[in-house]
Amino acid sequence: MTDSTKQYAVQKSDAEWKAQLSPAEFHVLRKAGTERPFVGEYTDTKTVGVYKCRACDAELFRSETKFDSHCGWPSFYAPLAEDRVEYIEDSTLGMKRVEVRCANCGSHLGHVFEGEGYGTPTDQRYCINSISLTLAPA
Repeated sequence: MTDSTKQYAVQKSDAEWKAQLSPAEFHVLRKAGTERPFVGEYTDTKTVGVYKCRACDAELFRSETKFDSHCGWPSFYAPLAEDRVEYIEDSTLGMKRVEVRCANCGSHLGHVFEGEGYGTPTDQRYCINSISLTLAPA
């Protein structure tokens, strides 16, 4: 799933990731899977804090940028900083999308969409799998 030519600060073999992550976490984070909608632990949470990469603990999003999109996954309108995530063109499933990965370890987080009409400052929706994140309450 990750770009084999890219050097990430955190690098592990599949065996090491499998030892660290649950099978469901490995499927989403390392193989670009998607959790089912409306089942993730952070879909509707309002807890204030910082959302981190479940694989490497890098800080990715703040609760202040989380909004209710009613899409079934946690939605944010911006990452904590642009250098925290990377963007990969994704043409799987017969559509053009932009995949969002953790810039620290290359783990799959979800996708970002633009121009959907949400009343957010960026007009973007970072649609992120709950299973890709952990929340550190403020």
